[in-house]
Amino acid sequence: MSDIGMKVSSIAAPVRQQVAASFRTAILNGRFQPGVRLIEKELCELTGASRTSVREALRQLETEGLIEVVPNKGPIVASISPEQARSIYEVRGALESLAGALFAKYASDEQMARLEIAVEQVANAYARGDIGEILTAKDAFYAVLLEGADNEIVPSFLSMLQARISLLRRVSLSQPARLAASIEEIRAIMAALKKRDPEAAAAACRRHVENAADAALWRTA
Repeated sequence: MSDIGMKVSSIAAPVRQQVAASFRTAILNGRFQPGVRLIEKELCELTGASRTSVREALRQLETEGLIEVVPNKGPIVASISPEQARSIYEVRGALESLAGALFAKYASDEQMARLEIAVEQVANAYARGDIGEILTAKDAFYAVLLEGADNEIVPSFLSMLQARISLLRRVSLSQPARLAASIEEIRAIMAALKKRDPEAAAAACRRHVENAADAALWRTA
């Protein structure tokens, strides 16, 4: 394992958070592949962090579903089975369709304008084809969507799935054809939201998730 970009700073955010973020990024961008054993000594060397900080970070990623601890082997990068992926998409579809309906009803004009800007940022990222940039832009889009939905429970539940959603997003968006379809679906969501039509917004959000699920499940099967 190369330590490029994984060293942590003692003067920035809490070391445990930095280490967890570093490991999370390494998993989401494919640097740490599913099934790879995560050896504590090597991780300490990669990050320059203490064993305590590394252990705390691994426990955090275990709660996010990115790492699993195997008896007599220790922590490994978790794999998402087709069954698990299907369950995640089912929950995501229900929550995001609700968020879309709530945004259509309750979002301010300022939040609507910010969401339009976020959609264009997603479109620009899609045009460049950089998966990392796309994931960042989509996170920004959903941050505004959830803010405007004005329901603290929806983002709370989605946050528990966020890491695995990002991992599955990377899988589905690895297909060039999916990129073109995805941005059109997001524009359809935006169009329904601008009309302040909760039912249409919910349907557009659910359709987007279902199509992403089809693409990801095809790759994970």
